[in-house]
Amino acid sequence: MSDRFSEIDGAEIELVKGGGGVFEISLDGELVFSKKATGRFPEEHELDAIAARA
Repeated sequence: MSDRFSEIDGAEIELVKGGGGVFEISLDGELVFSKKATGRFPEEHELDAIAARA
Protein backbone atom coordinates (compact mmCIF):
# COMPACT_ATOMS: atom_id res chain seq x y z
CA MET A 1 0.00 0.00 0.00
CA SER A 2 2.82 2.41 0.68
CA ASP A 3 3.83 2.13 -3.00
CA ARG A 4 0.53 3.71 -4.05
CA PHE A 5 1.14 6.77 -1.87
CA SER A 6 4.89 7.06 -2.49
CA GLU A 7 4.14 8.13 -6.07
CA ILE A 8 2.37 11.28 -4.81
CA ASP A 9 4.65 14.33 -4.90
CA GLY A 10 5.47 15.47 -1.39
CA ALA A 11 4.06 12.35 0.27
CA GLU A 12 5.78 11.32 3.48
CA ILE A 13 5.26 7.64 4.26
CA GLU A 14 5.91 6.51 7.80
CA LEU A 15 5.56 2.87 8.78
CA VAL A 16 5.27 2.51 12.53
CA LYS A 17 5.65 -0.87 14.15
CA GLY A 18 2.89 -1.66 16.55
CA GLY A 19 0.82 -4.43 17.93
CA GLY A 20 -2.79 -5.44 17.94
CA GLY A 21 -3.35 -5.15 14.20
CA VAL A 22 -3.47 -1.34 14.15
CA PHE A 23 -3.49 0.13 10.63
CA GLU A 24 -4.11 3.83 10.20
CA ILE A 25 -3.74 6.35 7.40
CA SER A 26 -3.34 10.05 8.21
CA LEU A 27 -3.30 12.91 5.74
CA ASP A 28 -1.92 16.29 6.82
CA GLY A 29 -2.18 15.21 10.45
CA GLU A 30 -5.82 14.12 10.13
CA LEU A 31 -6.75 10.46 10.65
CA VAL A 32 -8.59 9.46 7.46
CA PHE A 33 -8.75 5.67 7.89
CA SER A 34 -8.53 3.40 10.92
CA LYS A 35 -8.67 -0.39 10.82
CA LYS A 36 -9.39 -0.31 14.55
CA ALA A 37 -12.50 1.83 13.95
CA THR A 38 -13.74 -0.06 10.87
CA GLY A 39 -12.57 -3.58 11.70
CA ARG A 40 -11.07 -4.01 8.21
CA PHE A 41 -8.37 -2.84 5.85
CA PRO A 42 -9.24 -0.10 3.34
CA GLU A 43 -10.70 -1.11 -0.01
CA GLU A 44 -9.16 -0.03 -3.32
CA HIS A 45 -11.72 2.73 -3.92
CA GLU A 46 -11.04 4.13 -0.45
CA LEU A 47 -7.30 4.21 -1.11
CA ASP A 48 -7.95 5.96 -4.44
CA ALA A 49 -10.09 8.58 -2.68
CA ILE A 50 -7.41 9.19 -0.05
CA ALA A 51 -4.71 9.50 -2.73
CA ALA A 52 -6.88 11.97 -4.66
CA ARG A 53 -7.10 14.21 -1.58
CA ALA A 54 -3.31 14.42 -1.30
